[in-house]
Amino acid sequence: MRSFKHFSASSTEEACTLLAKYNGKAVLNAGGTDLLLALKGEHLFDYPEAVIDIKTISGLDYIREDDKTVKIGALTKLCDIAVHPLLQSGYPALARAGMSVATPQIRNTATIGGNLCQDVRCWYYRYPRHIGGPISCLRKGKGACLAAAGDNRYHAIMGGKKCCAVCPSDTAVALAVFDAQILIAGAKGERKIPVTDFFSPLGNALARDEMVREIEIQKISAAAQQRFLKFTLRSPVDFAVVSVASVITVENDICTDARIALGAVAPGPVRAKKAEEILNGQIINEITTAHAAAEALAAARPLSRNAYKIEIAKTLVKRSISG
Repeated sequence: MRSFKHFSASSTEEACTLLAKYNGKAVLNAGGTDLLLALKGEHLFDYPEAVIDIKTISGLDYIREDDKTVKIGALTKLCDIAVHPLLQSGYPALARAGMSVATPQIRNTATIGGNLCQDVRCWYYRYPRHIGGPISCLRKGKGACLAAAGDNRYHAIMGGKKCCAVCPSDTAVALAVFDAQILIAGAKGERKIPVTDFFSPLGNALARDEMVREIEIQKISAAAQQRFLKFTLRSPVDFAVVSVASVITVENDICTDARIALGAVAPGPVRAKKAEEILNGQIINEITTAHAAAEALAAARPLSRNAYKIEIAKTLVKRSISG
């Protein structure tokens, strides 16, 4: 690693002020499970001038509820997301998503804010300096997406406009079915956006002086059946090839609320709205389940080497609905 200035922030205000001061030349460090690999690999053209430690900010590691919402601080570790009684009983899809990430050592360090903000895993984008990188690509502001015509086995089959890399966050997929909101703090104040609007083909919604402060989830019916399913090549350490989260509520044999989100198929989690519409008001059976699964992937436009992800996603959708 090269040299850089290091700051230990005592508040979100201080962290955001430092981000504004360095204007894109500073990065935040919480668990560091993604950042340190990026710094060591030196796959980016621009190296940060400053690293701002936000683990030193007290009061951002919490899971608490009120009458209408559950709120999770950005510095809450994934190991706590996985085992917290409130999430295991009321939001097991999120607890399972947290448990599905990497290894115990990483979950004991990584935070939910970091899991949402982690950079993509595209091998062209992350080609390290010690074996010939960095490589120019659109995501770095130079050139085209190399995966579009190259090795794209694990890239997007939906919404990959210009850049074909997929969102690697497992928790984002689960949060999408809960209609979660992300509270963002910045040098000029705070704002809140849906988790599905946080991601874009070339990054996320954070401005240069902003950071994730909190995640807010609206309470849901206790009768809802929840699932988080993840297909990987090497369980459990790998990133998802495809993942699916669902919340299905059935009353008197009729589906009254269906929520389905797809992961690792696009730049961010994708809500399968048409599939949800197919299930709402219907009896859950083999026919409606298969119809919903097909509709969930109807918009897929695979690249040269990743059409197989469509069938995997359909299978996971069907399993998530039927249990």
